[in-house]
Amino acid sequence: MSMATASAVGAHPDAVNAALVILRLTCGLMIMAHGYNHIFGGGKIQGTAGWFASMGMKPGILHAWLASVTELGAGALLAVGLVTPLAAAGLMSVMIVALVTAHRQNGFFIFKPGQGWEYVAFIALTALALGALGAGEWSLDRALDIDWFDGWRGFWATLLVGVGGATGLLAGFYRPAKDSDRADA
Repeated sequence: MSMATASAVGAHPDAVNAALVILRLTCGLMIMAHGYNHIFGGGKIQGTAGWFASMGMKPGILHAWLASVTELGAGALLAVGLVTPLAAAGLMSVMIVALVTAHRQNGFFIFKPGQGWEYVAFIALTALALGALGAGEWSLDRALDIDWFDGWRGFWATLLVGVGGATGLLAGFYRPAKDSDRADA
């Protein structure tokens, strides 16, 4: 968000920049923790691969690495405010894939068995908002003078890359078991 826009709507520029830092750090560090946990936590990357394969993301090991590296990379870029619309698109894409593969069938609320889709949808839409707002003055985008890609350009870049990446990945690799396959197992 340009500071002229912030001023026009009555927001103090420092308050807007502080809010953007809080959002970037919260989303970036949260998604980095997910990526780290997929690689090093619990069942490690092999466990993550098995889980992904069981949901229909095949080959599981490929998608475990793709998701984990995307979460680590997009999270780090978002946290420091570097190529913010693309970092936000990475976060959005991962959350859309999670929504479709793991949460959609469980209903809306996260507290339902299997966890509903509200949480991942909220994160995906927060990423879209960050892509549109841009990283703000307190970011590497601004320090490197590459913050020209916010506003509508950032919104559309985040939306198209985020939804496009998720759609392409799901179309190419998502093969969930059919109900008849589950009954036979």
